[in-house]
Amino acid sequence: MRTIATRELGTGEDQMADVRAWAQDQLGGLDADSRADAVLVLDELVSNALRHGLTPGRVRLTRDAGHLRVEVTDASDVPARPRPPDRTGGRGLVLVAACSRQWGQWRHDTGKTVWAEVPVSAGVA
Repeated sequence: MRTIATRELGTGEDQMADVRAWAQDQLGGLDADSRADAVLVLDELVSNALRHGLTPGRVRLTRDAGHLRVEVTDASDVPARPRPPDRTGGRGLVLVAACSRQWGQWRHDTGKTVWAEVPVSAGVA
């Protein structure tokens, strides 16, 4: 598995536009549909980390044959879990599951990492 890019996360949901732009730039070699799915998954995982996790946070993108792995780390040891949707949210991990071939998480000494593997194709958008 080859690391494409790593980015530290600050605090506050106002940085989401920067994270999306960064991801679009990093994933320029993917076809448009794969890139859109990968950015959506990244957006949801980062949003969850910023809303429910603890700083510091980090994003890592890795590429393997046929998929992109999106990893978002935060300092909280509270597991990410789908919840019933309401007007404030609850749809993020459902979207992640729909756009990825698998997702999961692991705990470590400094928090947790939530990851998803998005099927991708190379190509010009």
